[in-house]
Amino acid sequence: MSITWDKHRPAAKITPTFQYKLADNPNLTVCGILIDYPPNGSTAPHRHGTASVIGYVVDGECLSAMNDGEPKVYKKGESWYEPPGCFHRIADNNSKTERNVVHATFVIKTEILEKEGPAVLVQFDPKYADGVKEQPQE
Repeated sequence: MSITWDKHRPAAKITPTFQYKLADNPNLTVCGILIDYPPNGSTAPHRHGTASVIGYVVDGECLSAMNDGEPKVYKKGESWYEPPGCFHRIADNNSKTERNVVHATFVIKTEILEKEGPAVLVQFDPKYADGVKEQPQE
């Protein structure tokens, strides 16, 4: 199982975009984040806990791989689904010269989000946690 992340590659800038309890089911909350990868940017292997996630490419191309699946390039306008507990082992900008922007939408139990906070949405694999702190920010 290949991992392409390297702590020397630049980190993505994460910007929260929204958070709403669903009116017809307040037991669920939907949240959004904008992930802005600089050229050659990469995110360490991670999970999203009990959240379901939909990724949508706003600009550029991203290279993504879940669990033991083959890496796939997603282009502007394409999307994918990550079920709860999925291991997102590759999350990279597919370009060394252009930026890549992805919008991720999470659906999670409100109780879990309120108890554990927004950090529950992205849980880095412990093997890479120290490297994440050292990763350059652009």
